[in-house]
Amino acid sequence: MPKTPSRSRIDAIASFRLRRHHLLDNPPADAVTISRDMCGVQAQIMSAAYLQLWTRNHALTRAGIEDALWKTRTLVKTSLMRQTLHLIPTDEFAIYIAALRPSRFAQAMRVMDRCGITRDESEALIPLIMETLSSGPLRRPAIAAAIRPKASKQVRFWMENSWSLVRLPVAEGLICYGRGEGNEIVFIRTDHWLPKLKLELMSATEAQCALLRKYLRAYGPATLHDFSHWAGLPMQEVKPLRALLEPELAEIPGDKKNCFLLRKDVAVLNSSPAVKASIRLLPNFDAYLLAHREKDHLLSAKHYKRVYRNQGWISPVVLIDGAIAGIWSYKLQGKKLRVEIEPFGKLSRIERAGVEEESESLALFFERELELEFA
Repeated sequence: MPKTPSRSRIDAIASFRLRRHHLLDNPPADAVTISRDMCGVQAQIMSAAYLQLWTRNHALTRAGIEDALWKTRTLVKTSLMRQTLHLIPTDEFAIYIAALRPSRFAQAMRVMDRCGITRDESEALIPLIMETLSSGPLRRPAIAAAIRPKASKQVRFWMENSWSLVRLPVAEGLICYGRGEGNEIVFIRTDHWLPKLKLELMSATEAQCALLRKYLRAYGPATLHDFSHWAGLPMQEVKPLRALLEPELAEIPGDKKNCFLLRKDVAVLNSSPAVKASIRLLPNFDAYLLAHREKDHLLSAKHYKRVYRNQGWISPVVLIDGAIAGIWSYKLQGKKLRVEIEPFGKLSRIERAGVEEESESLALFFERELELEFA
């Protein structure tokens, strides 16, 4: 039977995860290293992606992050875990694509099948889209306009009632997100955008093993159900991974279920010192908040709906010693940055000072003068 972890064990796990997430860093890491170690930066909202990197290294600037994305292209933006957008290191692109491709491809095929589209028709869309993008990046409406005259009646119906026109080539790693103007979303062929990338995909199983190792390194101890939830992989694909990685895994006692950690990280976990006043402002959709099915290690049930809101929205949070101590928000008003903090309980003098320091750093990131209010 699982045993309830002691307070010192809970603190050690929090310290382990915070260090792996660069939330205790000294010295700080660059944007590519951070995105590598946290298994991708959630980028459904790009402003939140910038802040996920900033909160892990206050020296990072938006311009520097954009250089990694659009100039050196050491980061790449595409749809990955849970069909959501992420920034990942370009040199790990093939791992993520190979690990997630089968389930994402099957899911898209099921949707198209319900619209009466045959597999041949579905797969024929991929070369059509690739041909359409051969002259350069395009927005989704332009891709649809080019394909519509060549598509069957069933495919046209699906296109008119679905946002996922490009899902198949994205799942294959053949296209990714390019740089658009302002908030414009454009798609581009990866052989054009990342010409040095060799997309020689490993087997799905091999890639899933690699992804599980990465996940446990960042978020362990965790269960296979946690990994399935985080990756968006069905359990029938995840369950066989335990036997394949058996020599590399150690079981860690948990409150409700035993969890897994890489054997080589057990000594690191056991030697993790207790966190002392680690205070960070995590933006909405921060990856640290998304990795486990159950969130009781982060916050109490009475505050759950204030963070994990309707329609998948996740609030920005005040993270103190690895647990959620409140929520926050910000507004840009001319030359000022207005930050409002809503603690879930009374903050100590040290905690309040830490929140104020973080807010000052955030104002520097936005190059604004800070207006801070505690609600």
